[in-house]
Amino acid sequence: MFSSLTRPKILLHVEGGVVLATSITLYARSGGNWWLFALLLLAPDLSMLGYLGGKAIGAGAYNFIHTYLPPAALAIYGTLAGYDLAIQMALIWFAHIGADRLLGYGLKYATDFKDTHLSRV
Repeated sequence: MFSSLTRPKILLHVEGGVVLATSITLYARSGGNWWLFALLLLAPDLSMLGYLGGKAIGAGAYNFIHTYLPPAALAIYGTLAGYDLAIQMALIWFAHIGADRLLGYGLKYATDFKDTHLSRV
């Protein structure tokens, strides 16, 4: 058990799975439309278009969209404004990031698209 705690890569994969499962559970409880979930689940990957501007711009765009900060801000906005759709979109976004981490897709280094904080994809 404790040997797993000294392996950050494993912890990040597990963390991603927990974020994915939690996001799906909360989305289901929110009464969100599953067609919307399916439609938007891969939308954050559109940030890869940043690579058209070069490796540094691409990595920056991808990393910004694939951190928990933007969906957290959207969730806070939705909560404060009483806007359920914003909360549901944030949960979809969290689910995407969680799935990426679970599958080993990490944040990108500017050296190459395949160089991530979890491994070389």
